[in-house]
Amino acid sequence: MRGARRRLLAGGAAMLACPALVLHAQPRRDRNPFTLGVASGCPRPDGVVLWTRLALEPLAGGGMGDAAVPVQWELAADEGFRQVVASGSVRASADEAHSARVELSGLQPARDYWYRFTALGARSPAGRTRTAPAAGSNAPVRFAFASCQHYEQGWFTAYRDMATQQLDFVLHLGDYIYESSWGVRRVRRHETGIPTELHEFRDRYALYKGDAHLQAAHAAFPWVVTWDDHEVANDYTGDRSQRMQEPARFMKVRAAAYQAWYEHMPVPASMRPRNGMATIHASYRFGDQVDLLVLDGRQHRSPHVCLPGTSAQPLVDCAQRQDAARTFFGAAQEAWIDQQLQARPAKWTVLGQPTLLTPTNRGTRDAPAYWMDGWDGYPAARTRLLDALARHRPSNVVVASGDVHAFWAADVVREPGGPAVASEFVGGAITSEGPRAETVQRMLANNPHLRWGRADRRGYAVADIASERCRVEFRAVDDVADAASPVRPFQRFSVADGVAGVRVEGA
Repeated sequence: MRGARRRLLAGGAAMLACPALVLHAQPRRDRNPFTLGVASGCPRPDGVVLWTRLALEPLAGGGMGDAAVPVQWELAADEGFRQVVASGSVRASADEAHSARVELSGLQPARDYWYRFTALGARSPAGRTRTAPAAGSNAPVRFAFASCQHYEQGWFTAYRDMATQQLDFVLHLGDYIYESSWGVRRVRRHETGIPTELHEFRDRYALYKGDAHLQAAHAAFPWVVTWDDHEVANDYTGDRSQRMQEPARFMKVRAAAYQAWYEHMPVPASMRPRNGMATIHASYRFGDQVDLLVLDGRQHRSPHVCLPGTSAQPLVDCAQRQDAARTFFGAAQEAWIDQQLQARPAKWTVLGQPTLLTPTNRGTRDAPAYWMDGWDGYPAARTRLLDALARHRPSNVVVASGDVHAFWAADVVREPGGPAVASEFVGGAITSEGPRAETVQRMLANNPHLRWGRADRRGYAVADIASERCRVEFRAVDDVADAASPVRPFQRFSVADGVAGVRVEGA
């Protein structure tokens, strides 16, 4: 890659001219600092973000001390690193948990690259990444989407399977970590309480990222990520938390959680939190085939209504639910979504967002009830989103969702009984326990636009998008309590070009 342009960032620090700039004593060089693996993300036609974090003692604050550490990196056009096309050095500082990120540009579109890091005399495992297709390309786009990976509730076997797939990227829709312990069957333990301080969130990420299968999936493909609630606190909305009644106190916890998320994700420095806020919504273009909008549905959300306290679990209804001022994304992100839908006419438009979008009555037909933490707690905000789709008419809208610990395929409708305006898929949960079978059956019976649903299996989804159709395959683990469990295709669906709505195919 002759004359490639490179932008190098490591926790916002400048590239080191010389390792001698590290003046303090460095950690021992006879141990492996790459215990948390490597990752890449945010694929563009000309670049990606590379990531690692140095951690000699990952579950004890990292064990790296206060000194900044130089980290060398290489990018190659071949797996054996015989054709190194770019290299450099960045600084991993204690301020950002000795994480290092490299923002690359000047790469070739739609091709594989391999990368690795060196620090403290040790070399990291190699990762593979891939750039997005350039404008004008009509090549198919294939990606996995996943969410909800509770460490205690199962082995990350789904990621072992995901790492063997042929994918352009992975879309993670949130609940990458869980702050709390719950569930009937636990195969391993967090071993620590609910994190509220920055060092505690860092240790929780280190616990999760130490999983070999999760590391393999990160090393195999670039990831595109957003967050949901459990990266911070269950069912939080904006500055409100179920557990903490005082918003000022909770905002300190949220700021620590956001900082730890940034330190452990392959995202650019533009997503670094500032004053407790972060801009993480983003758009990605994959040739002329796919526009992907990845959205933040937690940070700016209005508080829950219709509830006696702060819990979002009861299924209820009330007039406040319809308040037009209530927002799911916040005004600024809503305006950004409107602009993106207007400006990006790809063949397919994918919305990556945290939870089931289509209206869902979780009660009965005679006594409807709604889950206030989902989109049904924000019907006016959902109407504004659907109005934007109707106004700008982006082609072939497919919604990829998470959060609800179940596999769903649905027609997105404005109201029950109405025509489909988009197609939606919820890709299950990597491990997190799902609702009861009778709950799923009641939802299917009372919401005919929910075309298919199961909550008794864990796994993820794969979308394969070509000009004439989008195919989605749900892949499920036989038993998440068995580390050696097989993972198999579970159910297949398709969406035809120009026809909103889901077609259920064979298993």
